[in-house]
Amino acid sequence: MAETDQLRELFRLQRALNERIGVRTAGLSREEQIQWVLNYCRAMSQEIAELTDSVPWKWWARYQQFDEQNARVEVVDLFHFLISLAQVLGMSADDVFEAYLKKNQVNFQRQESGYTCKDAADSRHI
Repeated sequence: MAETDQLRELFRLQRALNERIGVRTAGLSREEQIQWVLNYCRAMSQEIAELTDSVPWKWWARYQQFDEQNARVEVVDLFHFLISLAQVLGMSADDVFEAYLKKNQVNFQRQESGYTCKDAADSRHI
């Protein structure tokens, strides 16, 4: 039996969910694309805040507990919005995978060189 490409499946499922709620990320005008990038950035910021609240970050409050289950759910919520954002930018699962590989290589090169200065051009090929 053939294995499912998990990243492609996530992209397929997210497109179906977005379309189910009336959001079509393909064929957006430039203005709509900008608006959806902003929408998804705001949504991810909120999910990051919810993830942060899963961790006892208030050093002055003794009542807090680490809610690992909720932290996991918030990570998945971030994936939902991140995949939607990639789709708004016209990226497929394959595009994300290829860009990840290239950026990972840049990050390793930065570490090997000591990453003593920022070079914005080192990621231009991605």
